[in-house]
Amino acid sequence: MGSKLENLSGSNSLPNLDNLSLEEQVAQMVVVRASGYLFDHQIQYPDWEPPAKQLQHWLQDLGVGGVILVGGSAGEVAIRSQQMQGWAKVPLFIAADIEEGVGQRFTSATWFPPPMAIGAVAAQDPQKAELYATKMGAVTAQEALAIGINWIFGPVVDVNNNPQNPVINVRAFGETSAVVSQLATSFIRGTQQYPVLTTAKHFPGHGDTATDSHLELPVIPHSLSRLAEVELPPFEAAIASGVDAVMTAHLLIPAWDEQYPATLSRQVLTQLLREKLGFEGLIVTDALVMGAIANQYGADEAPVMAVEAGADVVVMPVSPEGTIQAICQAVTTGRISRERIRASVKRIWQAKAKISGELETQASIGSDSGKNLISNSVLQLSQPSALTTVANILQDSQKIGGSVSLPLEPPKHNEQFYNLIVVDDALTCDFLGRNAPAVVLPRQLGYQLRLIDNHTPLVSQDLSDSGLEQPTLLQIFVRCNPFRERIGLTPLAENFLNKLLKKNNLQALVIYGSPYILEQFQPDLPSIIPYVYSYGQMPEAQMIALNVLLAQATPVDTVKPFI
Repeated sequence: MGSKLENLSGSNSLPNLDNLSLEEQVAQMVVVRASGYLFDHQIQYPDWEPPAKQLQHWLQDLGVGGVILVGGSAGEVAIRSQQMQGWAKVPLFIAADIEEGVGQRFTSATWFPPPMAIGAVAAQDPQKAELYATKMGAVTAQEALAIGINWIFGPVVDVNNNPQNPVINVRAFGETSAVVSQLATSFIRGTQQYPVLTTAKHFPGHGDTATDSHLELPVIPHSLSRLAEVELPPFEAAIASGVDAVMTAHLLIPAWDEQYPATLSRQVLTQLLREKLGFEGLIVTDALVMGAIANQYGADEAPVMAVEAGADVVVMPVSPEGTIQAICQAVTTGRISRERIRASVKRIWQAKAKISGELETQASIGSDSGKNLISNSVLQLSQPSALTTVANILQDSQKIGGSVSLPLEPPKHNEQFYNLIVVDDALTCDFLGRNAPAVVLPRQLGYQLRLIDNHTPLVSQDLSDSGLEQPTLLQIFVRCNPFRERIGLTPLAENFLNKLLKKNNLQALVIYGSPYILEQFQPDLPSIIPYVYSYGQMPEAQMIALNVLLAQATPVDTVKPFI
């Protein structure tokens, strides 16, 4: 491993890169997805996450350049990243979509509220919001490195100016270029205290869409002047602040290219991003298995087109081996020049040189002297100062209305109160278990739980109407949901809200997630009905929101939701 790190330190000289064969150079341009869990039987998405033998073959034999991890605990990922670095020919990029902190993807680490929560704070106190964004970036970088992740696929710098956007939504810092630019650069500044890579996404702007590019190809019909005024400034700000990579968007923008989506467009990636905006870092594609690309272009053709367009790194191609072969064939036939491949690998080498100290640390974990590094690094997670920042962001961005708290006594012997929770998919809710505050706090007051999700049969939903005859606390969890064509469970949630209002049995409403749902419901909500809205969905958000509602019924210091 030492010689490989020496090559990285000398990455500015082309001869080091020439020591790699064409196939090895192209393999460095590929990032594959893998499960963060340690064992094959724990794999959650077998269509995308290979078993250990397959992954080892890709890293050890093919020399694939990086991995994007999903799932598992922070402790598991620390071991997993060390295992993969041990397999690799050249030290790996280990990436993750941790836009809301490491805890968003890997349990036990700090989970921040969505970026739009900080944008809401900025509306009242821009300076405080900048501090929050900077702290969020610093904590995310520190905790990422603690478990072996060296590439943050964030921040999102899309301007979410379309309330119907099903895939960006609260992932954006805000609805204006100014707010997004301000907070995204603050986040990047926070990460720069640590040797970790950052990524501005999704170029050239995925905020004004009502189509999920995981499923179909969205079209942005705006003029060049409008794109220059709204979509591009946050990317320009991120580039000026030193962001390491820019991730492409699977969007068709006719003003720039009438034929190809941005990910496959030379006009967008090379002429606009590389030449006009002067970006010198890594251009990385969004996942090539997404429907906007996979449904219209061949599994092997799409990566070739992306490289032709100007991409340095292709993420999650349908077939890593097929991708490497196809790109090499394109070079052999003269479709892509060897100089073009070398330029991308040189940028990859420069990025890996930036994180070489961390890579050397990861390499030492397997040694006797490094056995305690994993346990010591995991102890850096979820520090009190980080958790305090999370709580402060949640409190400062929270919206309340009506009578604020519930002036109620616990139900008498012959009474029933219901805690109706409406959630998109209970099977995938890592924030909603039997010990979650949304379940436990109302239960301590005598509320009976009713849980409805998208899998609840319609007949069961109809039968549950009988429960709406009783006083009900309605809690709705809804935010952007990739691969689901729409933004959450609005029709189902709206149905229950309207029925409760009609029967005059809605005690209070709590919405976790999208602020646009609150805006949709507010016109029909009587002014006396207390409500709380939180950008976050995690247990901390539930605790803070419900303590506002239940303050009079249950003192905060008596609540013990985690058993």
